[in-house]
Amino acid sequence: METISESDKDFVCDIQAPCFQLLSAEEIKLIRASKTQVLFRKGENLTKQGTFASYIMFLMNGFVKQYVEGGGIHNYNLRIITPGDFIGLSSVFTQNTFAYSSLAMVDTRVFLIGKEAIEKVIRQNGSFAFNIFRRYSEDNACLYNAISNLMYKQMNGRIADALLYLSSDAFKPLNIFTHLSRKDIADFAGLSTESTVKLLKNFEKDGLINLDEKNIQIVDKKALEEISRNG
Repeated sequence: METISESDKDFVCDIQAPCFQLLSAEEIKLIRASKTQVLFRKGENLTKQGTFASYIMFLMNGFVKQYVEGGGIHNYNLRIITPGDFIGLSSVFTQNTFAYSSLAMVDTRVFLIGKEAIEKVIRQNGSFAFNIFRRYSEDNACLYNAISNLMYKQMNGRIADALLYLSSDAFKPLNIFTHLSRKDIADFAGLSTESTVKLLKNFEKDGLINLDEKNIQIVDKKALEEISRNG
């Protein structure tokens, strides 16, 4: 982790995201005064599940893996966080600790914004508050969907879901599969690495995907969607 000062050439002097355009001049001043710009190197943790949260993060650039830590070596990957998203919103509304861990998949730059500043702006700016609540609801919907998949879908359905999600347009600039191990994909599906490798080979044999070392190319998206629907 590296703090970026205003004298650094990579420093971004303003907050350009649409959600911050809803703030008044005084509110922007408050946010600017409470934020710190930080660069996380690939492989570094941005948040650690269960640790105290005095700030939330706004992702400026990069890609971040959000996951829940289980017992032993087992984790469950919830989603990939993309630029323009917040990290740690749950700590504003429900608790004072991070509910999940997150890890930089590439070099990633964020704003750390003090919770008190965000809370104050939410209380006094209805449009900004609505935007934040909508994002928080989307985070919860992602969690509920993950729980539903784990409870009701068989292994083929889980792997199909993971492949469809990871091949979405939002991640194409990164070529996401080249940044994920087979264990990472397994953790998106809630399966063991061994089962995931076997299922991926079966999907390739059936002509649904192509495997090229770490990279995975979707060949028959409609068939994967059918497997996902049938669970």
